[in-house]
Amino acid sequence: QVQLVESGGGLVQPGGSLRLPCAAPRNIFSLFVMGWYRQAPGKQRELVAGIASEGTTNYADSVKGRFTITRDNARNTVNLQMNSLKPEDTAVYYCNANSRVGPMNYWGQGTQVTVSA
Repeated sequence: QVQLVESGGGLVQPGGSLRLPCAAPRNIFSLFVMGWYRQAPGKQRELVAGIASEGTTNYADSVKGRFTITRDNARNTVNLQMNSLKPEDTAVYYCNANSRVGPMNYWGQGTQVTVSA
């Protein structure tokens, strides 16, 4: 069973910052596209940011310039640095590992991010 270990959620004021780490097994981390998704109540789950093994990144338009996704290869960890947080960023955030060459797809358990004054 593949386990994605995610953390870093919590309550933060508008304009604040959070960092969400997600650790994966090395064989998954090295071959899969890693990413963070989020789902707010009543809305569909959406891609926030993704990063491929070669380092290419993709961001939702709503977070460009505020969020940064990086890979820490020594720790098999992807980090989502979230700055200038807004109330509309409030959601459950899910780490994801997706294979580009097969049907394998893995999810973390989700971590709540709440942006409120």
